[in-house]
Amino acid sequence: MGLLVPGSIGEEGWNRIAFDALKRVEKELGAKISYVELPENPAAFEKAFRDYAGQGYQVVLGHGFQFQDAALTAAEDFPDTVFLISSSRIHEGKVIGLNTDASQPFYLMGVIAAKLGKGAGLIGGMEIPPITQAFEGFVNGVKSVNPDFPVSTIYLGSFTDASAAKEAALSVISQGADFVIPNANSAGMGVIQAAREASGGKASTFSVYSDYTHAAPQNVLGTFLADYGQGIVRIVSGIKDGKVPDSNVDFGLKDTDVIKFTYNDAANRPVPAELRTFVDDVSAKIVAGDIQTRAK
Repeated sequence: MGLLVPGSIGEEGWNRIAFDALKRVEKELGAKISYVELPENPAAFEKAFRDYAGQGYQVVLGHGFQFQDAALTAAEDFPDTVFLISSSRIHEGKVIGLNTDASQPFYLMGVIAAKLGKGAGLIGGMEIPPITQAFEGFVNGVKSVNPDFPVSTIYLGSFTDASAAKEAALSVISQGADFVIPNANSAGMGVIQAAREASGGKASTFSVYSDYTHAAPQNVLGTFLADYGQGIVRIVSGIKDGKVPDSNVDFGLKDTDVIKFTYNDAANRPVPAELRTFVDDVSAKIVAGDIQTRAK
């Protein structure tokens, strides 16, 4: 199995999740593995896909929606290779999207923010479907509690510029938001820092994809963890046994082995017990299909 990541695996967050998944495939399935760190360059994406497929790799994972087009092009010449694309809902031949439906845990964050706060700011890396859909979930969660609750959204145009993310978060805090939520890979650390430093440290945030509680232990109210490795091992194990998915794969709150949402009891305003119970009920309704967190 080969892995393509848009940046460095040394950064906590999005890229590290994929690398940890790759290592689990090596350990649990006995696979030969390799990875390559790439700049945001579609030509480099396609070359890397072709290099791995040409070497006989059975599975190659492009870790991000931005790898989709390059995979589709490369797949035309390598029918025996399965190309997996993170944060994608594609299914064309052996190009298969693996999507974590972040709109579901983000919906829960929206409910909490609207119950406890005065306003929220969403700081995204780029305006691409996986991020816009997650933010749609947050806004819908907010509206389910208070349709008039103000939410502003800023896209950085970068997944690595933590300084820009911090400035964006400080900006929305200065305009009255007391919740700031990142979805920007490693740049998201800037949002966590802003929550810790602004307004006397009274702003709140959530860890997204990885646990950043240590960076702002009084400000991070909860953590959305995606155990992508568990999902990847499940899918790649099937491929190893000759069972290529016949559709795209969507992980949601129903996949309790993949998606986890936890609370930080040490926060300066921890989520109260009665609200946690309410959020549990909302989560159950999402799993049952009674609540739609985003437009399908």
